[in-house]
Amino acid sequence: MPESQHPQKQPIPNNWIINALIIVGLMVTLYLSLTQRPVTEPAYDIPYSEFKELLNNSGLVSVTLKGNEAEGTLLEAANIGPQKELSRYFKTRIPDIGDETLLPAIEAQHVELKVLPPDTDGVLWPILLSMLPWILIIAFWFWILNRVQRNISGGLGGKGDLGKFLRGSTKAAEIPDITFDDVAGQDTAKREVAELVEFLKHPTQYRQLGAEVPRGVLLMGPPGTGKTLMARALAGEAGVKFYSISGSEFIEVYVGVGASRVRHLFEEAKENSPAIIFIDELDSIGRTRGTGLGGGHDEREQTLNQILAEMDGFSGHEAIIVLGATNRPDVLDPAILRPGRFDRHVVLELPDRNDRIAILKVHTHKVPLGDDVVFEQISSGTPGFSGADIKNLVNEAAMLAARGKATKVSMTHFDEARDKLMLGTVRRLAIQPEERHRLAVHESGHALVAYFLPHADPVYKVSIIPRGRALGVTHQLPDHERYTLPEDYLRGRLVVMLGGRSAERELLGCVSSGADDDIAQATALARAMVSRWGMSKEIGPVDLRNSEEHPFLGKEIAQPRHFSENSAQSVDKAVKELLGNAEKQAMDLIVSHRKQLDKLINELEEHETLNGEQIKLCLGTKK
Repeated sequence: MPESQHPQKQPIPNNWIINALIIVGLMVTLYLSLTQRPVTEPAYDIPYSEFKELLNNSGLVSVTLKGNEAEGTLLEAANIGPQKELSRYFKTRIPDIGDETLLPAIEAQHVELKVLPPDTDGVLWPILLSMLPWILIIAFWFWILNRVQRNISGGLGGKGDLGKFLRGSTKAAEIPDITFDDVAGQDTAKREVAELVEFLKHPTQYRQLGAEVPRGVLLMGPPGTGKTLMARALAGEAGVKFYSISGSEFIEVYVGVGASRVRHLFEEAKENSPAIIFIDELDSIGRTRGTGLGGGHDEREQTLNQILAEMDGFSGHEAIIVLGATNRPDVLDPAILRPGRFDRHVVLELPDRNDRIAILKVHTHKVPLGDDVVFEQISSGTPGFSGADIKNLVNEAAMLAARGKATKVSMTHFDEARDKLMLGTVRRLAIQPEERHRLAVHESGHALVAYFLPHADPVYKVSIIPRGRALGVTHQLPDHERYTLPEDYLRGRLVVMLGGRSAERELLGCVSSGADDDIAQATALARAMVSRWGMSKEIGPVDLRNSEEHPFLGKEIAQPRHFSENSAQSVDKAVKELLGNAEKQAMDLIVSHRKQLDKLINELEEHETLNGEQIKLCLGTKK
C-alpha cells in the first residue's frame, strides 16, 4: 500500500480529554462518599482502658483495627467521651507496645472484627481529597484551551479548522469573467501588461528564445484607480486562475501564521499554473525592515521574508506572475523592488477628461439615461475623480432618481450627486439672519475675487446652504486639466482664499472664525511655494521644507530639520509677505467692485445658491 494511502491516526480531540477528566473526578468523589462510614453521631475518643472494659463487659457490636487505631460500635448508646454525651460510636488508640490479649478477648466475646492495613484510610483519603480540586482545575484549564482554539479557527469545531486558519481566506481557484474591455481610462497601463497575457497563453514560445517574464509586477497609483480591477482583467484576458489575498490578512497574533499562509498560497498556485497571484495592500507587509523602534523578528517581517523566498524559488518553468498593489511605494523595502522580484512597475494615474468619459460609459451601460445627459459635461465637472469616484457618482445619481420616482437618470440627478460628493450633504441649520448675512458676504467675496482675477479658475457655483462641515461654499471648476501649477495661478489661488475674509472686513468692519479653513489652506500653499517650489526671490531655489518622512513608517524616527534657524525665519517672513500681498490684492478688487459685490450679496441671500450664469449676470463683464 502506498504511503499516502495508509490511514493516519486521528488525534484525540480536547473535548474527549475534558470529559475523561470530569468522569475521573466524579468517580473519585463517589468512591470517597461510599467508603466513608455513614456517621450520624460523633465518634468520641476514649482511653484504651475504658475500651478494654467495654470489651470485657460484652458491650461492643463491632471493632475495626487499623494499625494502632481501633474504632467500634456499642450495643446501645452510653455516656462516653469528654463531655460524657450519649453516643454509640467511639475510637481509641492501641498502645505502641501492643496488647496480646486483645484479639483473644474479641473472639471470646463474638464481636464482629475488621482488620485493615495500617493508614489505608488515613493516608488514601487525604491524598484523594487533595487531588480532587487539582483534577477539576486541570479539566477547566483544558476546557478553556479548547474554547480558545475553536475561536481562533473560526469556531466551526469541525475537521480542518486549523488548516483553514493557516491557509487564510485566499480568494482563489477561479478565472475572472472580466477582460481589458471592462477597464476604461487606463490605456497606458493595459499596454504595459499586455505582453504578460501572451506569456501566460504561450509560455513555451518565450522560453525557446531564452526570455523570462517578470516574476513580480507592482501596480502603483492613488486609491480608486483600478489596481485590483486591472489584476483581475489580466487574469481574465489570459484565461488563467486568479489567486487574490490582502496583505493585511497575513498579519495575525501568532508569529509564523503569515509565513505559513504564503507557503500554502504559492504551493496551490504552482499546482494550478499558469496562474496569477495578486497581493493587495502590499505596503502593509512590505515596509522597510529593521528601522524605527520595532524589532527585526516580528510577524510582518517573517511574512515578507517568506514572500521574497518564494519568488526566488521560481525555477523558471512555472507560468506564475505575482502582482502587488500599493498606493505607498515610497515605504516599500528595497528588497521588494530589486530585479527578479517586483521589478516591473505599472503606474495607474487618475483619469483625465477623455478617460472619465470612457469610464462613465462603462458604469452607465446598465443605467437608463435621460436624453439630456451629456458625458462631456459630467466629465468636465469632475476633475480629480478616480474610477471608483465615478462609479460612486453614477450610483448616487441612480439612487436620487429612484428616490424621486423617475424612470430615467437625468442630468439634474448627476449634478446633484456631484455636489453631494464634492461639497457634502446638505445640512438644515437654524442660522440667525445676521449670521446668514455674514455668510453671504464671505462667499460673495470669494466669488467676486475669483471672477475678476485673470488666472483663477471659473466660478461654477456659490452657495450659503450648509454642506458637510462648511456653512457655505464657493466652487470653482478648471477649464482644462492641469499637471503643473504656474506661479501666477498659485498666487491667484491665494487671493481667492483670502477674498471672503477681506469682504467681511470691508463690509462688516470685522472678521469672523469662518475664515479658519481659508487661512489654513492659504498658509500651507504659501509655505509650499516658498520652501518647496522656490517661488520667493529672497529664498530662491532652495529646498527648505520639513522632513516628509513619517515616524515609524520606515526611515525617520523623528522629524529632522536640515536648515538653520535663520533660514526658517526667512521662510516665515516670505510666507507672511505672500499672504499679505494676496490679502491686499483681494481688498483692492472688493473696493473697486463694491456695487457688483452688493448686488451679488443680495441675490445670494435671496436664492441661497447661484450658478455660473447667475454670477455672471450679477457681476457683469470682465474688463
